[in-house]
Amino acid sequence: MSVWKCIFFSCIFIFLYNYFGYAILAYFINLVYPKFKKRATTDYYPTISFIVAAFNEAAIIEKKIENSLKLHYPQEKVEFIFITDGSTDNTPGIVSQYPQIKLLHSPERKGKSSALNRAVKSAVNDILIINDANTFLNTDSLKNITRHYSDNMTGGVAGEKRVVESPDDSDNVGGQEGLYWKYEAALKKIDSDFYSVVGAAGELFSVRRELYEDIPEATILDDFVISLKIAEKGYRIIYEPKAYAMEFASASLGDEKKRKVRIAAGGFQSILMLTSLFKFWKHPRLTFLYISHRVLRWALSPFCLILIFISNLFLAFITNNFYYNICLLFQIIFYSISFISNYISVNSKFKFLKFSGYFVFMNLSVIQGFFRFIFKRQTTNWEKATRSSAVINVE
Repeated sequence: MSVWKCIFFSCIFIFLYNYFGYAILAYFINLVYPKFKKRATTDYYPTISFIVAAFNEAAIIEKKIENSLKLHYPQEKVEFIFITDGSTDNTPGIVSQYPQIKLLHSPERKGKSSALNRAVKSAVNDILIINDANTFLNTDSLKNITRHYSDNMTGGVAGEKRVVESPDDSDNVGGQEGLYWKYEAALKKIDSDFYSVVGAAGELFSVRRELYEDIPEATILDDFVISLKIAEKGYRIIYEPKAYAMEFASASLGDEKKRKVRIAAGGFQSILMLTSLFKFWKHPRLTFLYISHRVLRWALSPFCLILIFISNLFLAFITNNFYYNICLLFQIIFYSISFISNYISVNSKFKFLKFSGYFVFMNLSVIQGFFRFIFKRQTTNWEKATRSSAVINVE
């Protein structure tokens, strides 16, 4: 029985610590011991290379180009690079119609990591800003990013990802994913104030060109690995919420699952690629954030949920203790609601119950991603999720 108790309470602790505990601890340390103060300069305009990797984005690429060219920044200091390797539609043809943009295209598709390596070799400016083709940026995003580079110890800047509900959204994915990213945004702010963001989102991030290292072609989460490799060198990755990339949510949970499972598989791959980050004595703050926020989220928390239920089941039946019985009842109700939520209409007044289903869906996707990684069934090439081709209005 003591073994089951140990499993039960240990897994609860790991889960709560991962999702809330470490952030609360870091937040209060920031209040008591604010080691890092804002050093950004209001007006700082280094030269930038704005890189967009686009694969078969003909439906939206023209709107993306127009959004990019309208961004507020001295035009003589911006180099636009769009790389369309492997595209079989008219994406390269559309990009080639804009003389302001340097088009890189190869008929061979080697994945985004390879495309980024090639684009960076072509870039000539000091700061690299990397952005996904299916997102739209606020007009002040570039200058809000570059102002942080007035501090020489800033190695990169992570923008904010905002998810917009799609007009084609059949499962309320936008509402659920949007809430999750608001939670992630709060964590990123705490991480950045404590020391550094631990893994930038590929929708919008930036690094110093001199710090960029070519990443292996087999890398699944290029954005995550690139940013943490720079943080490992002693530079900070700053979080900037006033530079945001907006994208429509996937059209359905089925489409979103492709993305989640791939990210999870990439997470396990990244842990093996970044084992040096476990050297706590070399970079204690970074290691603390990396393990607390990322490693536990991918490697332990989803499996802890399973163990919490199994150990609770044994303890409830063996001891018939009121506390364990209540915990088991709560779990049964929660997972029952999660299952039922799949059948709740997005127009129902009970659609808020779908958030429980989304939480379970995310953790199941991590577990599936783990097995996909173990059996090497995850390719580096992105399988595009269905999204709306409508225009997102940004300021």
